[in-house]
Amino acid sequence: MILKSPSQSQNVELIKKIKDGKFKIAVYGLGHVGAPLAAVWLRAGAHVIGVDKSKKVLAEARKGKTTIPEPNVNEAFKHGINSGRFSLYDDPIKASQDSYFKMICVPVLSQDQDLSADLSAVSEVATMIGKGLKKDDVVSLNPSVPPGTTEDVVIPIVERESGLNVTSDFCMIYNPERIYEGRAVKDIEENYPAIISSVGPKSKEIAFTIYSLIFKKGVLLLDSIRTAEAEKLFEGVYRDVNIALANEIAKFCEAAGIDFWQARDAANSQPFCHIHKPGIGVGGACIPVYSQFVLDVAKKINVLCEVTNISRAINDGMPSYCVRQAIRLLKFSELPKSTVTILGLAFRGDVSDTRLSPTYSIIRELQKFGVKNIRIHDPFVSNDPNLLKYDNVSLTSDLKKAVKDSDLIILSTDHQEYKKLGKKFIGNIPVYDGRGLLDRNLTNKLKILTIGQGNNKIK
Repeated sequence: MILKSPSQSQNVELIKKIKDGKFKIAVYGLGHVGAPLAAVWLRAGAHVIGVDKSKKVLAEARKGKTTIPEPNVNEAFKHGINSGRFSLYDDPIKASQDSYFKMICVPVLSQDQDLSADLSAVSEVATMIGKGLKKDDVVSLNPSVPPGTTEDVVIPIVERESGLNVTSDFCMIYNPERIYEGRAVKDIEENYPAIISSVGPKSKEIAFTIYSLIFKKGVLLLDSIRTAEAEKLFEGVYRDVNIALANEIAKFCEAAGIDFWQARDAANSQPFCHIHKPGIGVGGACIPVYSQFVLDVAKKINVLCEVTNISRAINDGMPSYCVRQAIRLLKFSELPKSTVTILGLAFRGDVSDTRLSPTYSIIRELQKFGVKNIRIHDPFVSNDPNLLKYDNVSLTSDLKKAVKDSDLIILSTDHQEYKKLGKKFIGNIPVYDGRGLLDRNLTNKLKILTIGQGNNKIK
């Protein structure tokens, strides 16, 4: 049930302690999830203890800055520092000792960006929290995780290290983050209800009281922690499957001489139809990862999730498919001597996050075809160590430099800056639009091949 009014369940004394700064909140991990959550609590007037193993992250936070570019976060950090309500710790055990509410916000994506869950950071933080845990403390796990993680991994560690029991001594909450990069603070405060499930003494009342302070859309209480863990993954699976459907239809349209985009617009005018956009690949630490978490659990319990599995395969295959389409704009024999410019390194438009970006797959596919000179432009990414593993690949934020004397442009990321591209930058350079971002009228004037447009003629 969604509880929008806290009047019946709210613990007045607990709210007062949070507002007075006596009920300190420790946020473990000041990254994509933790930084906005810390900011939201600071904006709500709480005393926040920020914990991170990165010296750089802590040093920036002490200056009132975040290493994760999100609107409103820097301002909240600065105000928290100036008001004495934002403390930064490099000792996770001391942070647990000094706080009453501990939020685990560390990543579960492995360092090598394998799609399966890496729970080592979660386990490490749970261990440190357990060593400093006190009776009646509250612990919350916040990243998206495979079902069973809270009950089978986190709780046993916390109980072992603390000597306390979750059924009688402390409260354990699962609250999956529900944020969209670039608007994380607004998503938490205004856009969605909180998903909550918990175990422990008076856990539902405590969980509701705490989270109702920052989620204006209310709190959705679920009976089972496993159900709450699965719910968040299903949000991503839904999008992954529907993107795969859009990609499949787009490929069909190209072969059948049909304009996917016009057909999509017309179909979506019917309220029961919501065809997603196709694209050159599905990246980021959310959609492809959540589907894989479900598939990993399904394999363990011997359940077939065929639609999810096929959808993953379709979306994973899009960079290869799109590169094969793009190089049709050049003579095959000229590929080794060609310079190809890829527009966009971030996994999604108008963010700087490159995790699991399709652009990496595009680079590998181009190199398979012998392309030796690859330029990448991104207005939000100035440096990327991951590119060091590729030969003859350069990164620039200068668009003119990126396209100058290029033989082929591949639009990989839907940055709004690219939407305005016209003859001034493109000139006579052939373009493969892998996002359907460019003005459709340009296709008749310039040498542009757009994903899903079967009426494109390669001149």
